[in-house]
Amino acid sequence: MTVLITYDVAISTEGGAKRLRRISKACANYGQRVQFSVFECALEPAQWVKLKSALEKIIDHKSDSLRYYYLGANCKNRIEHIGAKPSIDIDAPLII
Repeated sequence: MTVLITYDVAISTEGGAKRLRRISKACANYGQRVQFSVFECALEPAQWVKLKSALEKIIDHKSDSLRYYYLGANCKNRIEHIGAKPSIDIDAPLII
């Protein structure tokens, strides 16, 4: 499944900058950044449970927020990108 994860972290609060980095790093382990605080992740259900749990442990529930948009498995035709930072095909084979 493909999930669009967005987050807003109050960096002016204590530990906010650290939480921001930790959320970014956790999301980067599973997907690609498509905007500053937006990641597109193609995940297996077990990966999604693990990532969601990790993110919800990182944020401060009183000052930060997370939003999940479930795009489904066939979302390629519904995503359009215009402008800088072209995205990669997250479902394509990764060649190292």
